[in-house]
Amino acid sequence: MAFMVAVLYAVEFWDQATPGNLDQNGIVPHRISGLDGVLWAPLLHAGWGHLMSNTVPLLVLGWLLLANGVGQFVAVTAIVWVVGGLGTWLIATGGVHVGASGVAFGWMVFLLVRGFFNRSLGQIVVAVVLFFYWGGMLWGVLPGQPLISWEGHLCGALGGLLAAWLVARSTRRGSGTPQPGTLSA
Repeated sequence: MAFMVAVLYAVEFWDQATPGNLDQNGIVPHRISGLDGVLWAPLLHAGWGHLMSNTVPLLVLGWLLLANGVGQFVAVTAIVWVVGGLGTWLIATGGVHVGASGVAFGWMVFLLVRGFFNRSLGQIVVAVVLFFYWGGMLWGVLPGQPLISWEGHLCGALGGLLAAWLVARSTRRGSGTPQPGTLSA
């Protein structure tokens, strides 16, 4: 996680030190030309303050997500990144949307619901502790703060929900547990 965050700081340093404005490569809603921003937006931040506000959630939530292995971390991050970005492109209004907070929201929701999908008491306990410590962050999925992409937060959170469901489904299949609606011999 430290390496991933270091990459974000390197990108912001480059953005600040060079004349090109990398932030313009974020998600531009409803424009085909802004669709490639889905790939770049989580790497870009609107200044040092924006990046610093994302740093602690990324480090903590990413570390918790990594506890289940790099493979799951990569899969969950990819789902959150793409679903969050495409959703933002579809529903957002105005300007260019940048920042890794959509990914952080996706990780948060994944960590909160995965125990229920997996039927894992240990993961539910982690979710309860996480909710009591950082649950207030979930208010960020609601509109109200200017210059904050609540759409990115909401769509990232939905990506986390989808990722939790897909991971649980995959885990049950791999363990041989019958799936709802299927017959077992």
